[in-house]
Amino acid sequence: MNSFEINRRKFIKGATASLALGALDVNGLNFMLPPERLRVGLIGTGWYGKSDLFRLIQVEPVEVIALCDADKNMLSDAAKMVSQRQLSRKTPRLYTDFRKMLAENKLDIVLIGTPDHWHALLAIAAMQSGAHVYVQKPISTDVLEGEAMVAAARKYNRVVQVGTQRKSTPHLIDAKKNIIETGLLGKVSHVDMCCYYHMRANGNPAVKPVPGFFDYEMWTGPAPMRPYDDLPHKRWWRTFMEYGNGIMGDMCVHMFDTVRWMLQLGWPKRISSTGGIYVQKEGKSNISDTQSALFEYDELNCMWQHRSWGSPADPDYPWSFIIYGDKGTLKASTMQYDFIPMDKNQTPIHKDVVYEKEKYPEDLAEPDIELNAAPATRLHMLDFLKAIRQGGRPVADIEQGHISTASCILANMSMKVGRPLVYDPAQRKIINDIEANGLLQRPYRLPWVHPAGML
Repeated sequence: MNSFEINRRKFIKGATASLALGALDVNGLNFMLPPERLRVGLIGTGWYGKSDLFRLIQVEPVEVIALCDADKNMLSDAAKMVSQRQLSRKTPRLYTDFRKMLAENKLDIVLIGTPDHWHALLAIAAMQSGAHVYVQKPISTDVLEGEAMVAAARKYNRVVQVGTQRKSTPHLIDAKKNIIETGLLGKVSHVDMCCYYHMRANGNPAVKPVPGFFDYEMWTGPAPMRPYDDLPHKRWWRTFMEYGNGIMGDMCVHMFDTVRWMLQLGWPKRISSTGGIYVQKEGKSNISDTQSALFEYDELNCMWQHRSWGSPADPDYPWSFIIYGDKGTLKASTMQYDFIPMDKNQTPIHKDVVYEKEKYPEDLAEPDIELNAAPATRLHMLDFLKAIRQGGRPVADIEQGHISTASCILANMSMKVGRPLVYDPAQRKIINDIEANGLLQRPYRLPWVHPAGML
């Protein structure tokens, strides 16, 4: 078998079932010609940016044209990995400024894996350039950023998939289909959601010079400029409200989004939250270490609780949700689910996370991969590609990502002002609360301009 045939078979194996291959007749022989590969760019080449990109490469023979990051060392390392993983073995073009990357390359898809404070500007710029977008959660750091992202997606008719891949997690899809939709829970009137991971960085590193390989000005972008005390993108940024929305925006958004999807919930009627820094006071971190939130619906309360200290309420479900019905209870996480019926004569149901180590052995050699999440992200990418090719909205459309993200942001706002909030998405304002309305849009550091002006 010659090298052309080997490469052709590799292509066919890597292509998804939705690809339409053209035929070419040469001297009576019928050759299958692959369609033009989708041209892809990635902004933010750290942990999850690369993870998302590699999952896309596994399900679609894309051509990764360009990578962008403020850290030249991380950028160079990512380029080497991409050249080894993509079919063409080509090294992508490298950029430290996303504006130049978007201007110099006609990209079909842009993946965004940056810290949260960049999501809105990058997603909108990518849509304006003509690309479809895969953006990590939470989609925004304030409510009006999210509103602008939804408006841009509709204006430019772009597919935007949010990285809330729990909607594509096999065992959770099973739970929705076989527990929720079959009515095994009965009437649902309460949901508990939680995260008890000790994930809050709380150090006191000294201020130091910015290394030459890192563009701290560009990395900071529209966020406030903090004194440089470490490489912020090594998860240090997650401990500061300047760049995100704490554990509420980071972890609740996943569980709340999954619950909304399972129970077909829209915007909460009212949101309230309390919490603060109760225990871990010794470091620089300014995100809450303890927080509770209530998302209210008609005859249904969805409760969130996180603590970055102490022990979890249930060691088997440290980051999870529990849906309570009058006929049974569904406990679920990224790792498993359990259905516990009220009727003792009814059999409980348990399902574990699906791994695909045999099908994708390269996963085992990938640094920092979340093996349990890889199958879900692959399905999420396939759903994204289907929406691009066939039209319609993806399973984690930007509007749904906005509702989940904004609800978590509103919970933080409620904690700050000390009272419940009622958000009207039609008017894009909080009802009867001048002070809280002033928090819907964060101030941007010049010369960056907040996208609320496009609403």
